[in-house]
Amino acid sequence: MSLTLPAGLEIKAPVSPAFAEILTPDALAFVAQLHRQFEPRRRELLAARAERAKRLDAGERPDFLPETAHIRNDPSWRVAPLPKALECRRVEITGPVDAKMVINAFNSGADSYMTDFEDSNAPSWENQIQGQINLKRAIRRELALEQNGKLYKLNDKIATLQVRPRGWHLDEKHVLVDGERVSGGIFDFALFFFHNAKEQIARGAGPFFYLPKMESHLEARLWNDIFCVAQDTLGLPRGTIKATVLIETILAAFEMEEILYELREHSAGLNAGRWDYIFSCIKKFKLDRNFCLADRAKVTMTSPFMRAYALLLLKTCHRRGAPAIGGMSALIPIKNDPEKNAIAMQGIVNDKRRDATDGYDGGWVAHPGLVEPAMAEFVAVLGDRPNQWDKQRDDVTVTAADLLNFQPETPITEGGLRMNINVGIHYLGAWLAGNGCVPIHNLMEDAATAEISRSQVWQWIRSPKGVLEDGRKVTAELVRTLVPEELAKVKATGAVGKFDRAAEIFTEMSTQETFAEFLTLPLYEEI
Repeated sequence: MSLTLPAGLEIKAPVSPAFAEILTPDALAFVAQLHRQFEPRRRELLAARAERAKRLDAGERPDFLPETAHIRNDPSWRVAPLPKALECRRVEITGPVDAKMVINAFNSGADSYMTDFEDSNAPSWENQIQGQINLKRAIRRELALEQNGKLYKLNDKIATLQVRPRGWHLDEKHVLVDGERVSGGIFDFALFFFHNAKEQIARGAGPFFYLPKMESHLEARLWNDIFCVAQDTLGLPRGTIKATVLIETILAAFEMEEILYELREHSAGLNAGRWDYIFSCIKKFKLDRNFCLADRAKVTMTSPFMRAYALLLLKTCHRRGAPAIGGMSALIPIKNDPEKNAIAMQGIVNDKRRDATDGYDGGWVAHPGLVEPAMAEFVAVLGDRPNQWDKQRDDVTVTAADLLNFQPETPITEGGLRMNINVGIHYLGAWLAGNGCVPIHNLMEDAATAEISRSQVWQWIRSPKGVLEDGRKVTAELVRTLVPEELAKVKATGAVGKFDRAAEIFTEMSTQETFAEFLTLPLYEEI
């Protein structure tokens, strides 16, 4: 159908009557306004990322910033008070924006639902716009789904909604303003905020967001400025928006206080986004001959660098009156194997018990079946208190050396190498077919875990420490030998996906000379 578009805006994709509900002239004018005002700064910040990456490749080690020491050393500032809807976040469930997931997550019994336009969602045009429709209808209690003879509809009591737009590095290729692609993050945020902010406020909640992939406080400042303009444009008081930042890059870990400070009027705390964090460490130190991590399964939240990061995040948040939310274990229920299921459930319990005991205010799960055991661990520690903001961790001291203490380095096994290849092919194949959240080998995989798989293989090939337990060096030739075997295993599962193409992409990206910054950037051009 033909749309009336604002001057200078083009849509390079089909717009059905249902999509026109979201892609209204006023909403698109809002997208164009934010793009024109803020796209130059986004480009500058992405260029600054690239420059920093070159310095790290040349051997620079990150440290806390001397120019912002006054922010860290000032004990007086706090983030603004939170609305009632965000005071209790013991369990947050996450997942993509398809209708079934949206309904099940809202109904899961979790305190909060982070709906995801990013890592667990393959960003096809259909997924992005249908996701906006699903959320708009859910907020108004109009979303229902009939599938395989079963009716899915919202309960009377539902979780508090938080929305994760795409990161700064991602474009929305189907929408151009003045001939330029718009930022995927601005596009996702603008459409959701324009259509739903006032409705959410009227229903006792508000426009709450999760912000991914940031590498500096200047990137947080950009989001804060966008929030100010967005609220002014819609006539809402500044501070209405609240946003939790995922600390999922090693560089952001050195700027956690500054990130809270930049967003202090709009901050809803920080989250320990563990999988992207591990990927970020591999990416940023990929050329360091002394850097090498063991099999992915051996790198846990108790590894020295992960433990330091988790405790520093907790201390930072509570010092500034902000929630600290734990990241997500990839474990999921295993329906057909009671023994394996018991082990998985114990893993979830241990993960949430550690977070709750440390002082975290809540944690993430990826499956409705995990809400109850995760909730039990936080209730056991918190009792009837909504959070642990009063638990200051003055006993915690974390140095730059602690954040950079990358252990364990061993073992690297053939099984671990094969698992990386297998997961990479399986996930990429599903993503190319439109599914960004995939259970593989009894773990919930998304773009972040797939990034670990391919970046780890790339780094093992190049690192002198990339040696298997049996003494064989990990090489491009070895990887190319194993790919067909793992491809056959993936196909034998009966899973749906474009696996032959995925195997080609995985092989190329893990063995090519230059390291691709993000797996999803070249993939996006194929969907």
